Amino acid sequence: VQLQASGGGLVQAGDSLRLSCAASARTFSRYTVGWFRQAPGKEREFVAASKGNGGSTYYLDSVKGRFTISRDNAKNTAYLQMNNLKPEDTAVYYCAADDRLITSSVRYDYQYDYWGQGTQVTVSS
Repeated sequence: VQLQASGGGLVQAGDSLRLSCAASARTFSRYTVGWFRQAPGKEREFVAASKGNGGSTYYLDSVKGRFTISRDNAKNTAYLQMNNLKPEDTAVYYCAADDRLITSSVRYDYQYDYWGQGTQVTVSS
């Protein structure tokens, strides 16, 4: 499975961005899709996930109410809508996918087999 992340950019605090993750998987609807981010000098952290087969969504506490993960299975694409961006959201954002994750695993990057390249999000104050 190949993933292509896009949509990053340089914005001001309070602005919005929508990241996209296009997948090559034929059965994309089965895959759990996760978004992770890595800021300079920090470890990669979980941001959001969408379970496959119409499952639930999960968020990092600090982005709840501001970020929304969604997916269009017909287009094999997942999205991360990011509103009210803050400087602390600055990071390289990665999308990941896997078709065998259980709910308790969705927040752990090492559980995902497939990764896209990162897309840079920079939020200025």
